[in-house]
Amino acid sequence: MSSAAVSPAARLRGLRPDWLNNPKIWRTEVLAGLVVALALIPEAISFSIIAGVDPAIGLFASFTMAVTISVVGGRRAMISAATGAVALVIAPLNREHGFGYLVAAVILAGVFQVVLGAVGVAKLMRFVPRSVMVGFVNALAILIFMAQVPEMHDVPWAVYPLIVGGLALMVFFPKVTKVIPAPLVSIVILTVITVAAGISVPTVGDKGALPSSLPTPGLPDVPFTLDTVTTIAPYALAMALVGLMESLMTAKLVDDITDTRSNKTRESIGQGIANIVTGFFGGMGGCAMIGQTMINVRVSGARTRLSTFLAGAFLMVLCIVFGPVVSDIPMAALVAVMVMVSFATFDWHSIAPKTLKRMPAGEITVMALTVAVVVATHNLAIGVVVGTITAMVIFAKRVAHLAEVTTVVDPDGSTVVYRVTGELFFASSNDLVTQFNYATDPGKVVIDLSDTHIWDASSVAALDAIENKYAQRGKEVEIIGLNRPSAQIHQKLSGELTGSH
Repeated sequence: MSSAAVSPAARLRGLRPDWLNNPKIWRTEVLAGLVVALALIPEAISFSIIAGVDPAIGLFASFTMAVTISVVGGRRAMISAATGAVALVIAPLNREHGFGYLVAAVILAGVFQVVLGAVGVAKLMRFVPRSVMVGFVNALAILIFMAQVPEMHDVPWAVYPLIVGGLALMVFFPKVTKVIPAPLVSIVILTVITVAAGISVPTVGDKGALPSSLPTPGLPDVPFTLDTVTTIAPYALAMALVGLMESLMTAKLVDDITDTRSNKTRESIGQGIANIVTGFFGGMGGCAMIGQTMINVRVSGARTRLSTFLAGAFLMVLCIVFGPVVSDIPMAALVAVMVMVSFATFDWHSIAPKTLKRMPAGEITVMALTVAVVVATHNLAIGVVVGTITAMVIFAKRVAHLAEVTTVVDPDGSTVVYRVTGELFFASSNDLVTQFNYATDPGKVVIDLSDTHIWDASSVAALDAIENKYAQRGKEVEIIGLNRPSAQIHQKLSGELTGSH
């Protein structure tokens, strides 16, 4: 069929998003957005308390972050909102200087994220090893569960059967039908039971008052001076880095779950734009929310930007229009949802005895260390950095032992040939100097580097040291077999690193 024969209506359908052409996708995305919005309310309020601001500030931030990132973000179906990591970073600024400085820091953090995204910071994600990623996911699952423990401590006995009932509904309801997300069914049924039976248990309303109107844009209430910038800049940079790391790690996790690729650079810049918008609307800023994203993608099956947009839109509708109803939702229902999310998020295969038996000890160490640091600090970014650095050290140590030197002496005894195999860099080249027989070798020494590669100045310095040791004994050294990049770095740096020519 030629392109000329395609009707305008068919052409328009091809340009529209998938959810407009497929009612099943549309229904999945709408219901997923509703479930996420319900789960966002108590979390946003909790993060507001951590940051030391009014609960409405966290809810406004979640609304503007989700709606904005649904348009400008690079990872479909990922949820961005107010987060605990960001709240922890900016809480001291709010405490010491006031809310105006917090808002200004959010805007500046957004600017930093746009700049970092534009210069390609997202490309650094390729250096995060799989063992760190697995540790990140498992630590996240543990943190999600740990965050629910306070909601199960020192509460009325009725909370426990409600949580068990909610979990049972989410396990067995999908066997009946998957048309309606099981978490939504669980929340509705548990709310109806507690209200109808008059069961007294903690509710969403106990977390704080819900807003009664939409946020309005405005400038932060701070003096626009260099002193203000120097005050907020350290907090803004920390927030930008933590937010980007959590967002990019979450995007990579969603990529793996959905078997799709996302634009990490666009996501980085999008996070910055979302924080700038959030700051101008008086929100506390945020980043990708891993727990809510898991509800949206893994539990509810959402795959498009519509669910992200509706999560933010429904959040405001629920607060402003249905505030009294939402306030009656028992916290037990939301705890059950998050416990299910933590269970589904944990990579159980990674700790199976069969897997651990086959996994190299270094990989297990990196995974365990990442989990331990994240759980100890409650900061996913710190755990990822520590895990990645540890993995690099282990890798460098392993590769350093791969540089080997073998010797071949000519039959007439006038020449010795040393063949070097492996990679030459700072760790391996340190041992290179000790593998030559300077005193007993004949007058002609050939070093064959055909099977190696020179990576850095340390390797060139090591080769210079070898030549100098032979020269001191009146012996000639010839280096052969350099590939083009190795020859270029050797020619550029040889004789220039010690100060003696």
